[in-house]
Amino acid sequence: MNENRMKKNSKFAGFYLGLIFFLMYLPIGVVVVFSFNESKLPVRFTSFSTQWYEKLFHNSAMLEALCNSLILGVLSCLISAVIGTLGAVGLSRIHWKTKGVMEYISILPLMTPEIILGMVLMAFFYMLNLPFGMLTLLIGHTIFCVPYILMEVKARLAGMDPALEEAARDLGASPFRAFQDITLPLIMPAVLSGSLLAFAMSMDDVVISIFINGPKVSTLPIKVYTQLKTGVTPEINALCTIMLGVTLIALVLYFLVRRIGKKNRME
Repeated sequence: MNENRMKKNSKFAGFYLGLIFFLMYLPIGVVVVFSFNESKLPVRFTSFSTQWYEKLFHNSAMLEALCNSLILGVLSCLISAVIGTLGAVGLSRIHWKTKGVMEYISILPLMTPEIILGMVLMAFFYMLNLPFGMLTLLIGHTIFCVPYILMEVKARLAGMDPALEEAARDLGASPFRAFQDITLPLIMPAVLSGSLLAFAMSMDDVVISIFINGPKVSTLPIKVYTQLKTGVTPEINALCTIMLGVTLIALVLYFLVRRIGKKNRME
């Protein structure tokens, strides 16, 4: 009787999981399908066409916004990875009474509403007489990207045995060498996962970027948002499909390289 109940529960769980995945990926599927639609209206599929991909590659403004977003995301993630990793290591090694307050302050940008954070950054950059553009965008994105990496690395450090680094120190390694050879390789997966999350947040940000953006620089989310006033063309669907394809290819290559690496280690 228990086996029958377990079978029913497993069938229900599989159906429920399939339904959740269907609802999650249905909008993505619609975007991909309508990127090949000949009609400009995203309400009825008329016939198959690749004209929107051709127009996308001739749309210099859209491609420039995409390049700006990619450059901004990569640079902000690199800077955030260094700051967040060092901050997490520092917080894990101090034992001050104010450690809890410092940890709370370190994740404060995540807890602050984006519209408030954007207004504060805009006022701060105006007080410093900084020209609004790529520099202010880079500083602003770095500020809200650091907590993602810091939290990931801090959680990894909490589960790491401190005796490993102490053993390296006992064998004559300097503090920097012990960190480089022992701690850094162990926390690198957390750094990479936090960086990927921060990159996604940077590519997706609209509210903060609007406040600290300059007149000569436009990111992809801002470009799409401004097109809402005049009407979004299926070129956006084509761009989303290309980005989705690149992401899937990157994931497949990652798993293939990881699988080959495991086979080589086993041999």
